[in-house]
Amino acid sequence: MGIAAALGLLSPFPFYYWLWTYPQTWVDLCGKGRDPCTVMAYVSHFLKLIQFLSLFSVSTFTWPPLLYFWPLIAFGQFLNFRVYQLLGESGTYYGVRFGKNIPWVTEFPFGYIKDPQYVGSILSLLACLWWVPFRYILLWTLGYAVMILVESKEDPTTRAKPPS
Repeated sequence: MGIAAALGLLSPFPFYYWLWTYPQTWVDLCGKGRDPCTVMAYVSHFLKLIQFLSLFSVSTFTWPPLLYFWPLIAFGQFLNFRVYQLLGESGTYYGVRFGKNIPWVTEFPFGYIKDPQYVGSILSLLACLWWVPFRYILLWTLGYAVMILVESKEDPTTRAKPPS
């Protein structure tokens, strides 16, 4: 396994772990006047770019993909877009951990699929098995599995307070 590719694929997860576990440090670092969710979104997009570049570095592209690609990528991306549509930036990027009041959402896929954004991401990764060696898909998926476990143990007493 290419060490650089593996590190690139895993790069966002320590960041997500830190923000979930110690949200006050992030809110303080962002300071007054900067929305911690927006800043997290910018950093997350940069880390996602690193992940994609890492994945491309170990991929072999041929066209057309196998038929399983289309339903997996379509449903996976539908879930991702739907979660963002329903939760917005603050709900998607740990707003509740940063002290924001995020309304509870019950529309599909919430209430039907546990962790729908992670499920959508994993389905999208599985769609890429035609091009990407399994070990890299597995590694990225394990990163999501760890975050599902970490985020399932939310302690409301550790939520951040807005900067004063």
